Amino acid sequence: MFAWIIENMGTIGVSLLLIIIVTEIIIKMINDKKHGRSTCGGNCAHCKMCTGCVTKVEKSGSKSI
Repeated sequence: MFAWIIENMGTIGVSLLLIIIVTEIIIKMINDKKHGRSTCGGNCAHCKMCTGCVTKVEKSGSKSI
């Protein structure tokens, strides 16, 4: 078992690094969502999902992101 770990140390290290990076990205996205931040660039004219990211309509009738 110990020999297998030694032989695959590079693969294990890279895998752990990728797991850490992906986990941090997911945590950041969750925190941004909780604080009302979005990854939307705000250019709804070119967005296929523009109705999906609009969260509220202001009293003036303009949409806000």
